[in-house]
Amino acid sequence: MYYKSQPKKDNSSIMEELRVLQLQMPSYGYRRMTVALREKGFLVNHKKVQALRKSIGLSAIYPQKKTTIKNQQHTTFSYLLRGLVINHPNQVWQVDITYIKIRGGFVYLVGIVDVFSKKIMGWKLSTFLDAQACLEALSSALKQGIPEIINSDQGCQFTGDAWVGAVRQYGIQISMDGKGRWADNVHIERLWRTIKYELVYLYSFDTVQQIREALDDYIAFYNARRYHSKLNYHTPNAVFFKKTIPSKKDLFDSFFISQHHQQRSAMF
Repeated sequence: MYYKSQPKKDNSSIMEELRVLQLQMPSYGYRRMTVALREKGFLVNHKKVQALRKSIGLSAIYPQKKTTIKNQQHTTFSYLLRGLVINHPNQVWQVDITYIKIRGGFVYLVGIVDVFSKKIMGWKLSTFLDAQACLEALSSALKQGIPEIINSDQGCQFTGDAWVGAVRQYGIQISMDGKGRWADNVHIERLWRTIKYELVYLYSFDTVQQIREALDDYIAFYNARRYHSKLNYHTPNAVFFKKTIPSKKDLFDSFFISQHHQQRSAMF
């Protein structure tokens, strides 16, 4: 006897709601998510919710600090920065992922920094650790320039086809840290320390939106207003756009010229 097969149900609306709930309640597991979906009128059981979450790469944010997860089947690349003199913007970028604690778990911050100027070129905050957040940070960074080299660790987000393909289509060389050599990516490690000591450790964040807004404000300040001793107390933006590191005298002279212009403007 022949039975006509039934069409598969369209789960797109459920999956879209799961993504929304993930942002609102990142620490919820599939059972709590089932309750939240049922409250919104979706007739689903926990097995279906578990399967759908897995299919779109969602998982609860539990206290998990490890951000570098290798995939042994992926190809890794050589470290290209040893002995390299870095003397201009967009010569070398570094990318990395760090975690930030919020109430109920962790979120993940992807950052891309220009090594010469210390400028944060792009960033993305994500509730889950995947390649998509890295690609969005890269897309944002590429609006400001294209580097000759981009350096990362050997995490699966950076060895996968999606990242490698996105980088190579711009003719960018890929460099990767040696195994266990945190110093190979030291420039962005210093950035993480700065962000955590100047922002994250000073406040308590309850939601993803709170930390996202705080980061947006801080990174704007960091690029445009934070003076760096290694840049002769110039800002990352100033060095990036001037393509050189001016002297301290240049900095103080610029203050004098600015004050002089303000005084003249006040006279007329």
